[in-house]
Amino acid sequence: MPDTTRATLDRPAVVVAAERSGAVVRALPWAGAVVAVVIVVVAVEMLGASSYDRLSRGYPGMLTSMLSALLRLTADITGGLTVGGLAAAAFLTPRRSRTLIDNRRDLSIVRPAATAWLIAAVLLIPVDAADANGQPLTKLLTPGAIGYLVQASYLPGAWIVVSCVAVTILVAAYLVRSWVSTLLLAGIGVIGLLAPVLVTQVLVGPNHDFGGDAAIFATPALGIWIGATAALARRWRASRPGITTIRRHRVLALAAWITWTLGSVIIAAVELAGTTLWAAPTGILFAVQILLVAAVAGPILLRRPWFATRTAPSVLLSVLLIAAGIGVVMARIPPPVYFVPTDGQQLFLGYQVNTPLTPITLWTAGRVNILFLVIAIAGIASYAAAVVRLRIRGDHWSNGRTSAWMLGWASVIITTSSGVGPYSSASFAVHMGLHMSLNMLCPLLLVLGGPLTLFLRATTAHRRDGFAGPHEWLAALTHSKLLRVTYNPMYVLAVFVGSYYAIYLTPFFDWAMRYHWAHQAMTLHYLAIGYVFYALIIGVDAPPRPLPHIGKLGLVLAAMPFHAFFGVVVMTSTDLLAGTYFQYLDIPWIGSLAHDQYVAGGVAWAAGELPLIVVVIALVTQWAKQDSRQAKRIDRHADRGLDDDYEQYNAMLGKLTTRDTGTAIAQPREVSAPGEHQTTDRAGVGDRPTLTVTDHRKQL
Repeated sequence: MPDTTRATLDRPAVVVAAERSGAVVRALPWAGAVVAVVIVVVAVEMLGASSYDRLSRGYPGMLTSMLSALLRLTADITGGLTVGGLAAAAFLTPRRSRTLIDNRRDLSIVRPAATAWLIAAVLLIPVDAADANGQPLTKLLTPGAIGYLVQASYLPGAWIVVSCVAVTILVAAYLVRSWVSTLLLAGIGVIGLLAPVLVTQVLVGPNHDFGGDAAIFATPALGIWIGATAALARRWRASRPGITTIRRHRVLALAAWITWTLGSVIIAAVELAGTTLWAAPTGILFAVQILLVAAVAGPILLRRPWFATRTAPSVLLSVLLIAAGIGVVMARIPPPVYFVPTDGQQLFLGYQVNTPLTPITLWTAGRVNILFLVIAIAGIASYAAAVVRLRIRGDHWSNGRTSAWMLGWASVIITTSSGVGPYSSASFAVHMGLHMSLNMLCPLLLVLGGPLTLFLRATTAHRRDGFAGPHEWLAALTHSKLLRVTYNPMYVLAVFVGSYYAIYLTPFFDWAMRYHWAHQAMTLHYLAIGYVFYALIIGVDAPPRPLPHIGKLGLVLAAMPFHAFFGVVVMTSTDLLAGTYFQYLDIPWIGSLAHDQYVAGGVAWAAGELPLIVVVIALVTQWAKQDSRQAKRIDRHADRGLDDDYEQYNAMLGKLTTRDTGTAIAQPREVSAPGEHQTTDRAGVGDRPTLTVTDHRKQL
């Protein structure tokens, strides 16, 4: 009998069973991946040319269709592994270092995943260029065909973006060591996950603004969930993870499950366009996908002991991979919303704005902006929880700061979800008012809330020998080079002022207004740069490099003329800004587009200058109060005999007088022989060098 067989028989049956179950557990994710591939292959084979025929598009052939679907599955899974691995390295892996990561261990899953993601994305550029235009792969060999097919559809451009994101992460994964860099790479990776999603089904038909906003949350949630679960399963192979690791993974998985489920429900409602759930393949696939994940993830995540087992992450990962395969199949079936009659307004906006604009409709004709509503609710809830925690602990937090923060987010909700939101895509004047509000008013209130100061006080600081947590993450972020660059005064001024010129006075504005996601990104940019600008000037939170009051005042005064000049340029321009877009909308109640643009310029001028004037007044007031407090402090010290400035000044003068006197008074000289140098030595005090004076008069 061989030695290996004898050794196997000598081991207890329990050990052998455990080893076999371990092998089964390790094989579960691979089994899930195989099932996902089978689902995609069978679906593509069964669909054949039907999906292309329904869209009146030529059939590119089975090879092109199958290759596109399998590459898309590969890109979705590896993209999730990449971004989820980065998120796990940043937040889920316990470490004692506050600023550094273990590059070799923490990013071990990121490097191979990013490599596969890059390869799949690069291959999808020509493959989807052919597939989306109904052409076989052989068509790409025709001179000039690749360039034409790439620009003729959205997906190839999205894969170019994904390729750039993947190669950036791949190169950086071999170089980065800092925790903040890992966080930044995860944010860049989210862009790669969203790019091929936001330009496909969620961009089409009525209410696609709801579908696009829901996809912004649901797509990264599923991708990060896949990657983080794979990281946990990989951790189990070495040894049992600690309680901190398991707890953090469970919290992230619960948040991802809820976010993905709610987002998928909204997307399903938009794509079904009023049809029943079982009336179309899209509805059936959505139901199967959501129920399958809920049936497996629910019991595991809701019961803590079940999640803290070796089997849990492998089972979850296998089910998530199957869900990704179902998602790829759904992306290849035209949903019912594709065939709903739409007009020009619904084509670009997802809704209609036929009601004439009045002050009443600005308040009553609202439409929920899911993206900013969720961000605002999250900001309000987290701030309120931090304040409650402080007060339970017995610490005080200013009611004024709390009110400013709440009013700031309330202003964001009112601006984006009232009538101002939907009408901002139809009228340039209302659009300018929305962006001025989000760039000037809302950030001004938010920075007065001092969120970083609050969260640093509310979170628990761990000992140096303990694992880093939220407090340490915030502290590392506030002291990072990234924030130093972000708060650089010259950079902030250039972006705060230059954004209006770079966006509105270039073709970018006409292009961005045609897509809901691009308009949302533009709006989010204005809110973010406005927050950074005001945080640098009058914010409660101390920036990495605080400016003196004279520097803050100079920064505000430097921004004012540029805002005024921009408003004048818009008012006096003879060319219509985004004229092609507004002409496509063809909204009758707008009247003259030139007059609407003139009003927009006036709004930019007035709404841009008034908040800056208020900031100047507030800044000067803060300056005066600081000088007053400093003067009172000096007076109090003087009254108590604690002010020793004058004594120090007199002592300094006394030392100078003593030094000068000692230099000028020389010891009695000895007469030396002609031609010799006469010297005078003065004894130094302590370690002072001896002073030597040479008399050259004898040489004259």
